[in-house]
Amino acid sequence: MTHSRPTLADVAGIAGVSVSTASLAFSGAGPIADATRARVLAAAAELGYSGPNPLGRSLRSGRSGIVGVVIGDQLRRSFRDPVSIQVLDGLVGALGTMGLGVLLIPANPGADGARAPDPLLESAPMDVAVLMWGAREDDSVIAALRRRGMPVVLGEGPSSSGLPVVAIEDRAGSAALIRHLADLGHRRIATVTLPFNGRRRCGHVDAARMGELDWTPTRHRLEAFGDAGVVPTAVVESAASLVEAGQAAGRIVLDVDDPPTAVVAQSDLIAAGVLLAARDLGLRVPQDVSVAGFDGLDLPWLAPDVLTTVVQPLTAKGEAMGGLVAQLLAGEEPASVLLPVDLRLGTTTAPPRT
Repeated sequence: MTHSRPTLADVAGIAGVSVSTASLAFSGAGPIADATRARVLAAAAELGYSGPNPLGRSLRSGRSGIVGVVIGDQLRRSFRDPVSIQVLDGLVGALGTMGLGVLLIPANPGADGARAPDPLLESAPMDVAVLMWGAREDDSVIAALRRRGMPVVLGEGPSSSGLPVVAIEDRAGSAALIRHLADLGHRRIATVTLPFNGRRRCGHVDAARMGELDWTPTRHRLEAFGDAGVVPTAVVESAASLVEAGQAAGRIVLDVDDPPTAVVAQSDLIAAGVLLAARDLGLRVPQDVSVAGFDGLDLPWLAPDVLTTVVQPLTAKGEAMGGLVAQLLAGEEPASVLLPVDLRLGTTTAPPRT
């Protein structure tokens, strides 16, 4: 003998309410007394009914219940970066409390540095798209989403696209870090940057390459040198925000006749790589060279060293993105969010040798 699956009507019958009232108990979309909701949920538990069919619910509401999260890098590289993971964790947690699911969509830069829209951007069901970077007005991903009339939240800014952005005070935080080193007495301060654009490379930055600078965090953290009144003695671009990429760039910065007395890296993973490069070259940190980063990651494997760094609120950043999604779904026009950062002193910066 076969048994049919319980329906919402079955639940309503046992609870002694109308089907529409039983539906409200599950959706939370309208007023319903707590006692009535509890009676409906108890009846559902008795019958083993888990809730309305999600496909039918999405057809009735005109919404998919899905937020497309567009990753602007290779997924295998993004998931090696604790910064990306912590931001994504905050975002997914916030969306989960709203009953929203997540679809991860890659938007990898091609050989020319431009991001080609993934076919999912054109066709996948989603209610809002969250881009994990600060896209420009002419970005092909933005264009694809606008063709669909899709609301968009950006994860870096500011942006020329006029879209709501969750940004951090990375320029001000970087300037505070550079001033800290200058106040210690450093006059030869180099920097190892994040990639300039999708055409990733490792090497010294010349005027031609500077003209290709496209990515917002890289630009902001370089502009901080001018804010602090410091001219970097060397600017070396890292191919990625990864330890091995920072180590390769660190060798370029430090393996010279007259190395800088301090290196500002634009991420903690790059800074960790620079520190390892210094160790490989027989340089002591911070006695021979000070090294500082950005992000505020916990890197216990660097012990006994603890990075001096600018701490950004990574999980809160993801949660703020989720807040903007909620406002868009409510039909509101959300204002952009600017989150503060903090300078955290560690053991890797000290006055230069005299």
